Amino acid sequence: MAKKNQYVVKNGDGWGVRGEGNSKLTKSFNTQKQAIDYGRSIAKNQHSELKIQGKNGRFRDSDSYGNDPYPPKDKKH
Repeated sequence: MAKKNQYVVKNGDGWGVRGEGNSKLTKSFNTQKQAIDYGRSIAKNQHSELKIQGKNGRFRDSDSYGNDPYPPKDKKH
């Protein structure tokens, strides 16, 4: 299974989870919390990222479950 980032997105009056590059939702939910919990479990399983859309349509949060370097590399200015 390919690693796909997961997106929690507004879906009408509810929320949904969509894999990156997919046009259809993986699953729909009544609440954002339900969608986040479901999306997080997929992202953890696939070692990918979970990106969460806010009510205003902008992405408000992101969690990574991949192989990010720890500690993060310093950015050079």
